[in-house]
Amino acid sequence: MSEEGVQVTNEAGVGVVSFSHPKANSLSSLQLQELTKCVQQCGADPAVKVILLKSSGQKAFCAGASFDELLTLKTQEEATEYFLGFARVILAMRNVPKCIVVRVQGKAVGGALGLIAAADYSIAQESASVRLSELALGFGPFVISQPLIRKLGVSAFEELALSAEWHEASWALQRGLYSRVVSSKGDALDAAVGELTTQLASRSAEAMQRIKEIAWQGTDDWEALLHSRAQYAARLALSPETRENLKKFQGKS
Repeated sequence: MSEEGVQVTNEAGVGVVSFSHPKANSLSSLQLQELTKCVQQCGADPAVKVILLKSSGQKAFCAGASFDELLTLKTQEEATEYFLGFARVILAMRNVPKCIVVRVQGKAVGGALGLIAAADYSIAQESASVRLSELALGFGPFVISQPLIRKLGVSAFEELALSAEWHEASWALQRGLYSRVVSSKGDALDAAVGELTTQLASRSAEAMQRIKEIAWQGTDDWEALLHSRAQYAARLALSPETRENLKKFQGKS
């Protein structure tokens, strides 16, 4: 896929959910809606044993929120609904009874880290550095904070959120955001992802479901929490400071 969109395919028991956007695979509200539907579709499909989340191209995994769309938002209600799109994807990833593997082929920014953290296993290239740039824009990584704290811990989350700087893939691996990091050369990433998903597709579906349930214990309050965090994000995203910063960053892209 080279244009904006989301698609799902079943490849020998692996439900592959792929998303794409011409601007570094950034996420529009439409894509967030489709991602939620596709994850839920795979979760309900008895022919799918494991879910693979991936993006298109060989460069950025995902640039996070769509700056173009953020600048079109006019009201608190519109902005809250946009950020709730991230919440719904995260909750769908949490709720489906199947393990989710995410393939990270390049840099991941902002909301992209929320998707990675909400996956059950992540495989990334050495070039897949990460960044939470929200504070530099005038708001914060509020909606994605819950899955990130769950994976990274409070200290590492604050390091990412407050520095707003790039961190190498090795840093993300050491702190648990990435499960595995492989070479950026050749087909190492696809080989590692293919080997893992093939293995998981042959494992006991019930056992994997129970493992996921255990791993996600203590998250029953997330729906209410993520809704309130979306409201925080919406209010600050509409501020004059944030809108001016978004325009500046947009002009550099």
